[in-house]
Amino acid sequence: MHWLYLGTAVVFEIAVAVSAGRARGFTRPGWTTATLLSGGAATYLLSRALLTFDVGVGYALWTSAAGVGIVVLGALHLGQRPDRRTCAGIAVVIAGVVGLQLSGAA
Repeated sequence: MHWLYLGTAVVFEIAVAVSAGRARGFTRPGWTTATLLSGGAATYLLSRALLTFDVGVGYALWTSAAGVGIVVLGALHLGQRPDRRTCAGIAVVIAGVVGLQLSGAA
């Protein structure tokens, strides 16, 4: 169940990034509300996942997966084009998450 909480927290964290970008400095009430609600949901679900995960590992997984998800979403739907360095950074993040899994920390 903790993986479900963590995965759903990642989805909400990606929603935070998209909503915050569209909120334009919190000047657009609908997007501002979406940012705050999705941020609250992401934090709540992360806290549920951290009942099982070590805090450092759970937070690292959450931020890493959300960061990669935001870059991928931006490339697929927001017209953002990652360069080679961005792709290399994503590969390093993925390798780190795999390393956490293989170490038995997650």
